[in-house]
Amino acid sequence: MALSLATILLQAGVTVDSLSSAVADSIVNASGPVQEVTKVVVEEFSVLDLLGKGGYVMYPIGFLFAAAVFLFIERYLYIRKTAKLDENFLHTINDMLQAGNVQGAINFCKTNSYPIAKLLEKGLSRLGSPIRDIEAAIENKAKVEIYNMEKNLGILSAIARIAPMFGFLGTVTGMIRTFHNISISNKIDISTIAAGIYEKMVTSASGLIVGIIAYVLYTLLTTMIDRTINKMEITAIDFLDILHKPASKS
Repeated sequence: MALSLATILLQAGVTVDSLSSAVADSIVNASGPVQEVTKVVVEEFSVLDLLGKGGYVMYPIGFLFAAAVFLFIERYLYIRKTAKLDENFLHTINDMLQAGNVQGAINFCKTNSYPIAKLLEKGLSRLGSPIRDIEAAIENKAKVEIYNMEKNLGILSAIARIAPMFGFLGTVTGMIRTFHNISISNKIDISTIAAGIYEKMVTSASGLIVGIIAYVLYTLLTTMIDRTINKMEITAIDFLDILHKPASKS
């Protein structure tokens, strides 16, 4: 009886050891695929791969983004050049007018590429006319210069509105793709709907981001234009004051 009990206990010990070894081996073998799956998931979340999952709608969104950046740089450089003005510019014209050298003041304005110089040139060319005619000439020239500064800003504003619409279009095409995949496979699982959901979310986010960036760039340019217009108005007022001074002395 004692021998049979010892034999049973010994066999039970061997069984427990074998089970422990089997469990340990299964854990070790299972850890490898888990690590590989985690590694694959991390690799899939690169920016380019994520954008590529947006489908064909990403092409017009990318084009709108490139166009917005190009228009901003081009307009920024032009407006920045337009806003520049030598501090002694108006003083030089004042000295020439005080000396009676009107033609010299006109030629001085022609040699400067500042839009404000073009305004003053137009006013100097009307000297001898009533002051209201001079003001009207300056205002008309200012409208032309403001139009040149605001050129293509409408396109940038349109991009800020159109880009989110393309994102919404990608949402629709993504849902269409999802239901199409479901109808073909006749089942609903992650592998079936993932492509369409990716397209939906990526295009929506990309469209909104491009729209926000374009709107911010548009706002920056309009702010620069407003400051430049204010500077032009101040210079024009100072110029008209210079024209009034000789008349008040006489």
